[in-house]
Amino acid sequence: MPKTSQTFIPVDTIAKRITYIRNQRVIIDADLAALYGVSTSAFNQAIKRNQERFPDDFMFQRSRDKLEFWRSQVVISNTKAKMALRRAP
Repeated sequence: MPKTSQTFIPVDTIAKRITYIRNQRVIIDADLAALYGVSTSAFNQAIKRNQERFPDDFMFQRSRDKLEFWRSQVVISNTKAKMALRRAP
């Protein structure tokens, strides 16, 4: 049987990535991917392939309108320069 190596992430490292949206604790997909040591696209792809393993309220995606408003509030870099967030987290 192959050995599996488990690395534990300190609680404070995880806690720093938790944010509140509408009084709900959330962790953005990019932060979860970083915690797992994978790219955001690979993380989201794995979630899509295994949706049946997660509860219905495990994830949500911001609408385009809400994403644009959020961008304007946090002053994300120029989208035309391809340096900004291009997909909704």
